[in-house]
Amino acid sequence: MSKLVTQPPWEFLLSATPFALQSYELSRLNHAANLRKEIGRLLDEWIEENTCAMLARWLLERRVRSHRAPEPRRKGSAAARVSASDNLLAGGPGLGGPS
Repeated sequence: MSKLVTQPPWEFLLSATPFALQSYELSRLNHAANLRKEIGRLLDEWIEENTCAMLARWLLERRVRSHRAPEPRRKGSAAARVSASDNLLAGGPGLGGPS
C-alpha cells in the first residue's frame, strides 16, 4: 500500500507553472485510476474468498443435518413441507445426495 497523503502540496501548487499543474493533475488522475483497479481486484478476491467460506459452511451444516436422526413428520405440518433447498444436490452420488 502506498503512503496516504492528506494535504496537497499547497506551496508547489500555488507557485507552479501551468505545465507543472497539468503534469501534477495527470499524475494524480493516473494514481486514482490505479487505485480503482486495485480496489476492483481486491473486491473480486474478497467475493471469491467469502463464496468459498460460505460453501464450506453450507457443506458442514448439510453433513450435520444428514447425520442427525430424521424426525417423524406429520402430514400437513410445517415440517412435512419440502422446500427447494431441501432437495438441492439430492440427485446424485458425489453431490451430497444418496449414493
